[in-house]
Amino acid sequence: MVRVEIPEVEKRAITGEAIPVNVVYEDDVLLVVDKPAGMVVHPAPGNWSGTLVNALLGRGGPLSSEGEPERAGMVHRLDKETSGLLVVAKTDRAHRLLSAAIADRRVVRRYAAVTWGHLSADAMTIDKPIARDPRDRKRMAIVNKGRPAKTDVIRLARFDAGDLLRAHLHSGRTHQIRVHLASIGHPVMGDDVYGGGGGRRVAGLPPKRHFLHAAWLAFKHPVSGKQLDFRSPLPEDLARALAVISGEHALPTGVDPLTALHFYE
Repeated sequence: MVRVEIPEVEKRAITGEAIPVNVVYEDDVLLVVDKPAGMVVHPAPGNWSGTLVNALLGRGGPLSSEGEPERAGMVHRLDKETSGLLVVAKTDRAHRLLSAAIADRRVVRRYAAVTWGHLSADAMTIDKPIARDPRDRKRMAIVNKGRPAKTDVIRLARFDAGDLLRAHLHSGRTHQIRVHLASIGHPVMGDDVYGGGGGRRVAGLPPKRHFLHAAWLAFKHPVSGKQLDFRSPLPEDLARALAVISGEHALPTGVDPLTALHFYE
């Protein structure tokens, strides 16, 4: 005889918290947030407070109710230690239209990443399916029967220890850029999960921080149709790390390194 006791699903009321949010754009139907590294996007077991959703609820105003309450307003998300731009829906209609635009690849999402080692070409496309790692459910992996995933990468600068890349997402799988780059032998610097966590002193990175930043977000407004274009300069911790990584290849001072290295072109 086998007896199984299934525990009840843990549910908690999601409450607003007085956490500062860097809102770079807002209107009646959406807002764009520049998320810092270290902040989880939405509540889940192990992170029921201190998330971006808690912060948005705390500042007041409507959020779309598509999906679960703990994901209020969230059209897409960023990993905890990934900084940068993401769009939040304030109405259900905007949420549906923005989700459709992402699915149809009409939303431009470009990330700055520094990887260990040097790519074999200045530009390449990584087209490999991604799913949960069958040996570790907390990780993602390249799995033949996984969901299709495609990432374009362009090398913007080559340093002694690695490359600065612009990564463009065609799909939005969990950990996609990190998994894809690790799969070709060039993990993101500082990525403890996918093999890039060593050599922090060489990279000048603080603990628990990987070099991945959602720097460029562009899309048509879901209601007005106006083209929106948002750019986030490298945060201070990554700018300092890039100065260390560049070594003798001195970067210009007084200007965002991404602008100087032609990221937005």
